[in-house]
Amino acid sequence: MELSGPAWVARFPNSRSIDKLSVGFRNKVAKFVAALRAAGATVSIADTLRPPERAYLMHFAFSIAREGLSPANVPPKAGVDIQWLHPATPGTPGAKASKEAAEKMVTGYGIVFKPALNSRHTEGNAIDMGIAWIGDLVIEKADGTSVTITSAPRDGGNGSLQKVGESYGVIKLVTDPPHWSTDGH
Repeated sequence: MELSGPAWVARFPNSRSIDKLSVGFRNKVAKFVAALRAAGATVSIADTLRPPERAYLMHFAFSIAREGLSPANVPPKAGVDIQWLHPATPGTPGAKASKEAAEKMVTGYGIVFKPALNSRHTEGNAIDMGIAWIGDLVIEKADGTSVTITSAPRDGGNGSLQKVGESYGVIKLVTDPPHWSTDGH
């Protein structure tokens, strides 16, 4: 067993490949991204499929660091040989060291919201991507008609762009800047 801490962040990496998404969603995302790029937008993909081991690490690191879960109460996960409860050392109780290590993991992952154990990312039904453009964006919707987006912001937070994404079946989670999925969750 290896103690929890920032070294775990690099393990079980997320995929950044559209090809790793579930078949139905993969096709929708590929068409939406192709339309974005054809319109001159830049698209940078941060995450697609999240391994369940990574989801486990992220979920319980957050629960320990930010919600006060006792590291002794974390269930084991096959294939993840992590020791959440750190031994006590002179001047540092084990629970405090455990919480500090979990916080370093949360910071390393860049976690903003509590990660779910099972999510659209672990199903292959979500993508985190940055989208940006300069000036007006003339983009094709799924039905072949074009829309001109003149409003700001010129990124994934643009409501008009989100409607274009919806036409492809790629739905924006408004509260999470890079997150798009099959249903907006």
